[in-house]
This record gives sequence, structure tokens and C-alpha cells, in this order.
Amino acid sequence: MGQRTQAAVGCLAMALGWGAGLAVWAVDVRARLWRFERSPDWSVLYAELPLALLGGTAGGLALWAGLSHLSRSR
Repeated sequence: MGQRTQAAVGCLAMALGWGAGLAVWAVDVRARLWRFERSPDWSVLYAELPLALLGGTAGGLALWAGLSHLSRSR
């Protein structure tokens, strides 16, 4: 696999990981945002969302790195 293909696959893995993190975060977000009846819990947006996106991105890139390493060792 060439360098450009590896770079493209790495970017695709990052984007898919970002999307997966966003999808996991979005599950039942309305209930988490309105945990207490009188006011919203804003930490869902400023703490949980960035962590979910970073975690998804890291997971996608780790998967890409592992598969890339396995394909080179063959």
C-alpha cells in the first residue's frame, strides 16, 4: 500500500472514529442534558462531547495503526 493510500485510510479511520464517538454520545443525550428538572446539565456539552469525540478519534486511529502494522508484517 502506498503512502497516499495509507494517509487516506488514516484520515478515513479518524473521521469514522469521530462519527462513532458522536453517535455514542448522542444516545439519550436529551435525558442526560435535562437530568434535573429545574435546570440543564451543561457538562454534557462542554465535558462529555469533547471526550466522546476524542475517544472515538483515538479508537479509530488505534484500529488503523494496528491493521496497518499487521498488513506490513505479512
